[in-house]
Amino acid sequence: MSTDHTGSDPLLDPLLGLRAPQDPACDVFLTGTVFLDIIFTGLDSAPVRGTESWARGMGSSPGGVANMATALARLGLRTSLAAAFGDDHYGEYCWDALQQGEGIDLSMSRTIPGWHSPVTVSMAYEGERTMVSHGHEAPAPATPALPGRTFPHCPPRARAAIASLTPGRSEPWVAGAARNGALLFADVGWDETGRWDLDALPDLGHCLAFLPNAEEAMRYTRTTCPRAAAHALAERVPLAVVTLGAEGAYAVDRETGAAAEVPAIEVEALDPTGAGDVFVAGFVTGTLAGWPLADRLAFAGLTAALSVQEFGGSLSAPGWAEIAAWWQRVRTCAGQDPAALERYAFLDDLLPAASRGWPLRRAVPTIGFRQ
Repeated sequence: MSTDHTGSDPLLDPLLGLRAPQDPACDVFLTGTVFLDIIFTGLDSAPVRGTESWARGMGSSPGGVANMATALARLGLRTSLAAAFGDDHYGEYCWDALQQGEGIDLSMSRTIPGWHSPVTVSMAYEGERTMVSHGHEAPAPATPALPGRTFPHCPPRARAAIASLTPGRSEPWVAGAARNGALLFADVGWDETGRWDLDALPDLGHCLAFLPNAEEAMRYTRTTCPRAAAHALAERVPLAVVTLGAEGAYAVDRETGAAAEVPAIEVEALDPTGAGDVFVAGFVTGTLAGWPLADRLAFAGLTAALSVQEFGGSLSAPGWAEIAAWWQRVRTCAGQDPAALERYAFLDDLLPAASRGWPLRRAVPTIGFRQ
């Protein structure tokens, strides 16, 4: 597979000036399920029952939790992922793509003999996508963990960790990560129970930041305004971030009393897969780097906007070369709002010189090619 992408050699370390010898080797730890994503692109409309549709393009990449892990790694963060991989060709491909292609640490991951990799087929059309997935829960380890590989009981030391909260369920590793000094960032999915009870998210109490979307935030707080929901959530966590879709994002910092809102960047969305994961990765990067709240929101929104202009989940995660190319291009386009450009002026002191023009073409990995 080709490795001509931004993840193989990050151009910038956002934490370079903050690193010290006693710091943990890992910047961000996360865990979850890795899928093999097969993405069909170039469909003019949704498939029709009883007919055969031909796509003009197709790509394959690791998906699921790999979307966020890849987004973090491409932003220059030292990322550690704990996940199960099948011992089939799909699992081998995903392992190599993440470890060799993206530089993600998989020392906490494991390959399971006889277990096949979960698979998602995604069809992108008209700015939306339809997905079909199949997989089985990974079996528990049959033998005790090796020395230095004690997850999930004791996750590695890390500056930060990202958790996906599930109503009524507590993950022991979350409390362990918090005890080890990690800053916990959490998102959440749709509550299938319909209760929408914050008390049913016990791990929320360990978290620095909570990043639901507007609908989730309003349901959990019984409010009718996402901004009011953010303020209500800030009573439960130090930092509440509510994503507003096409309107951008709103955040409240309980410690400082600051609130910030940044509008979304208008783009032609080709595939929204993984955009929420990329947003979280951008926000975590800015938080660990110590940026002001509004800059963190703007950066997270920018990375998400760049991702939806590409197909696929981990395939679409932008790196510093793409961010630099966008910033160079947008400042030369006629008719730009000076105030909107000023919102991203913090990039001037951060970005490397753009080495490639816009738009950038990304290599699309394909299973089966050998060098």
